[in-house]
Amino acid sequence: MKQKLSITIDEEKIKIIENLLKEGLFRSKSHILEYSLNKFLREKENDR
Repeated sequence: MKQKLSITIDEEKIKIIENLLKEGLFRSKSHILEYSLNKFLREKENDR
């Protein structure tokens, strides 16, 4: 089950996220952040 989460991100990263959306690589800001978090967590798990 997914839950809502409120975060604060600096403007430069928001611009990057918005550009990724314009390129059509992701469906939404949530999709970008979930993808990135999953990738980060997989890499951390592999470091163990």
